[in-house]
Amino acid sequence: MVTKTTTPSQSHLYARYEEGDFLDCYTVASNKDPRTAADILLTMPWWARALMVMRNLLVAPFGLTTETNDQIDKIGLFPVDAETDTEITAGFDDKHLEFRISVLREDGMIYLSTWVQPHNVWGRLYLGLVMPFHILIIRNALHRLRKT
Repeated sequence: MVTKTTTPSQSHLYARYEEGDFLDCYTVASNKDPRTAADILLTMPWWARALMVMRNLLVAPFGLTTETNDQIDKIGLFPVDAETDTEITAGFDDKHLEFRISVLREDGMIYLSTWVQPHNVWGRLYLGLVMPFHILIIRNALHRLRKT
């Protein structure tokens, strides 16, 4: 079962959080290592990939990031930021916001956290627009992990 929870205090994202930031976390039972879990979680289904293509087409005229260097270490679409035996974080910084995801393993559970720090009104607007899709994608990803 996928459960909404709080980001564990040992997560790298917990230390980044400041007032006004967005931080959410969902968890599911799994003994997979963080890298394997992240690879499963961030392999998006066709409909989520289609949403990303649409997002990239819409934000490209505003100069926002639409792709990352294929030569760097990534999980899914996102460059790896840090990795330990218990957690992997990935994401990027852009004009309108900073974004990171964390996959943390603890006591037979995988915690999938998302942290966003909007830089301006455009970042807050963007966050509000993508939130319904974010929740749908995250919950779908954790259901897929639970089935493996």
